[in-house]
Amino acid sequence: MSDTLVVNEIYLSLQGESTFAGLPCVFIRLTACDLRCSYCDTAYAFTEGKKKSLAEILTEVKRLAAPFSNPQLPLVELTGGEPLLQKKSLPLMKSLCDDGFTVLIETSGAHDISKIDPRVRRIMDLKCPASGEVARNRFENIAHLKATDEIKFVIGTVEDYEWAKQQIAAHKLDAICPLLFSWVHPLAPEQQSKALKKVPAKLTPISRRDLAEKIIADALPVRFQIQQHKIIWPPEQRGV
Repeated sequence: MSDTLVVNEIYLSLQGESTFAGLPCVFIRLTACDLRCSYCDTAYAFTEGKKKSLAEILTEVKRLAAPFSNPQLPLVELTGGEPLLQKKSLPLMKSLCDDGFTVLIETSGAHDISKIDPRVRRIMDLKCPASGEVARNRFENIAHLKATDEIKFVIGTVEDYEWAKQQIAAHKLDAICPLLFSWVHPLAPEQQSKALKKVPAKLTPISRRDLAEKIIADALPVRFQIQQHKIIWPPEQRGV
């Protein structure tokens, strides 16, 4: 079997989300995704990419990390697309961990996470109704989550918020790992793709202020987050 992955881009930036937000991070964006969430801001990664060997990827990560004297930085994150669609992502993550990197993976929650190296910090979505992909949630993954992992709810409507609250209570998610409520940042014209699902009818959009105030009013055990990179750089800019 070929030791290659189809890679959309590899770049150094700041982590824009999760409990690691604000820290330097090398991103490895892999090509392909089998979901079409209504708010997806990386539709270009569905098909764009080039084959790279594991050795080439590791070399590029180390080159980007070389200027840092702190051995804990930069972080390295696999994202996409959906990284778990490419089976060679598993040995890549293992090699990065073996090399001493703090490794994160952003995954949709639609694929089995149990085979990921236990040293990797898994940031797993639970898809809310407005995504158009709520039926794809693989709830069996919850049993494999660790205290060092994170669950992310991307919330664009009032119904998303209520659904997320129900999942937290039903599965006692706050006893497992940190929980993230990420507000849906509107897509720039350049990011909109006809391939994306439409937001289901009759859902009520929620502003970021309303989302924050609901979290406070309901005393939810979650971290509200906005994608920091979209505040620093234009929302449509790649490689950040």
